[in-house]
Amino acid sequence: MMIGASTKERVVGEGIENEPDTRGFVADEIAGASKAIKDLLKVVKKVSVSDSSVLITGESGTGKELIARAIHRNSFRNDGPIVIINCGAIPGELLESELFGHEKGAFTGAHRSRVGRFELADKGTIFLDEIGDMSPDLQVKLLRALQERRIERVGGAESIDVDIRVISATNKDLVASMADGQFREDLFYRLNVIPIHIPPLRERISDIPLLLNHFQKRLQERNPGYRPITFSDEVLAAMAAYHWPGNIRELENLMERISVLAEGDVVELSDLPDHVKKTSSTGVASSMTAVLEKGVGFNVAVDQFQRSLIVQALDQTDWVKARAAELLKMNRTTLVEKIKKLGIEPEPEGPFL
Repeated sequence: MMIGASTKERVVGEGIENEPDTRGFVADEIAGASKAIKDLLKVVKKVSVSDSSVLITGESGTGKELIARAIHRNSFRNDGPIVIINCGAIPGELLESELFGHEKGAFTGAHRSRVGRFELADKGTIFLDEIGDMSPDLQVKLLRALQERRIERVGGAESIDVDIRVISATNKDLVASMADGQFREDLFYRLNVIPIHIPPLRERISDIPLLLNHFQKRLQERNPGYRPITFSDEVLAAMAAYHWPGNIRELENLMERISVLAEGDVVELSDLPDHVKKTSSTGVASSMTAVLEKGVGFNVAVDQFQRSLIVQALDQTDWVKARAAELLKMNRTTLVEKIKKLGIEPEPEGPFL
């Protein structure tokens, strides 16, 4: 069995089974139907209607910025801007100016006044990515700005009021950083009013087929001549066994690589890079070992495998449950019960979320 661009499992974001209160919630670009992603989006929906500070944690490449954007888009501030700044990508001596702005002549090279990101985010949201990389000295100034909702430009004497919501993110262990004296405890509690943790891709491997479809749709949008491809069982097994240290970002990059280099309409093991391909070298035994090493847990691993198998069967039979049950050699009633239990739904007509 193979899976490809025609997969019809629903992507959570516009409605979750048995939860009508999620209607109207928009989660563009967040693809998945695993329990992990459903639980995450339930929290995101609740958080969006508040104005509390949010700290998003998770490994690199898990999609922290996407979650921040979803919170902003579904909040009452969605008519205002969302301003994003990567605290780890800007040298410490320049970050203060980027955040708060500066006046003309404040330092060498300041030939004119400049508005900072906090002012630009007024009436909207500011997203402070990689907050764990901020220097302790600047943390003091950030804490004051958050407490007073007032900033001063570098070299300026005037206080400027700002009406913003603060969302921050990190892939670091801030509790450990506090113990090492690298992160202020008072700032941590100011930022961590509502914590959100994004699970790594290895804990939601059942979402891989949906993510592959999602990335193919992106490729089609950028290149109308793009020809959708499908993935063999061996490829999907290798992807399920792989550790994905780069998480969703790594999977997206792999999808783009495959789209350029794969010669056929079906992606085979030979089309995968060696470090991914080798995970399937011992077949099912390798996959089971990977599950044990990742600490996924028996029940979660079984659910993920069942979901993937059922979705593939439904996809091959155009979602005719009787035919899918026959293909799976199970009673139709049993299949319907499993579909309901696992929360599997056909994708509705319309844009992919």
